[in-house]
Amino acid sequence: MSDHHAGDGSERPTTVPASDSPSLRRRRLQATVDEEFAAFYRATIHRLTGFLMHHGAALPLAADIAQDTMIKAYRRWGQIQQPKAWVHTVASRALVRAAAEVREEPREQPEPSSLLPAPDAFAQWELRHDTVQLLKTLPYRQRQIMAWTLSDYSPSEIAVQLRLTPEAVRASLKKARRALAHHAPDEGGST
Repeated sequence: MSDHHAGDGSERPTTVPASDSPSLRRRRLQATVDEEFAAFYRATIHRLTGFLMHHGAALPLAADIAQDTMIKAYRRWGQIQQPKAWVHTVASRALVRAAAEVREEPREQPEPSSLLPAPDAFAQWELRHDTVQLLKTLPYRQRQIMAWTLSDYSPSEIAVQLRLTPEAVRASLKKARRALAHHAPDEGGST
């Protein structure tokens, strides 16, 4: 995938005064890039993790892939024109690769982090959000398209990122919504 996309409103680093020495200009430019990336990271990391969980990843795996994706984004920051779409695409592909690998399940609880503050955080979150459980009932492609949709992407944007036709995306989205409506708990409150 090319790193060059149509803009998504992200600001690029500003220029530094030409009167500064080359090393001072580099440091100022790097500081600007670091500030820009830090703002993007803070605004995106939790939603990216949720996006991966909507694909069916467990929270520890989703957090690892989201962090790895952000490291890759930082390293290529000057080349990425549409960062939000780029990280979603890279993370989605990393999840597909991870699903294809044979992995041993860890025996120890993971270390707490900002994305995984407690070992049972996902279980607690799952109890409050049945969306993840509902999405697990869908076939992979429908779950994938719903994850992109829940991350505020239009069918046309999803088609570009997944290299599908918009019609194929809309058809999968329609099937997914129909299946989710069938599996969703009765909103009428019948007890």
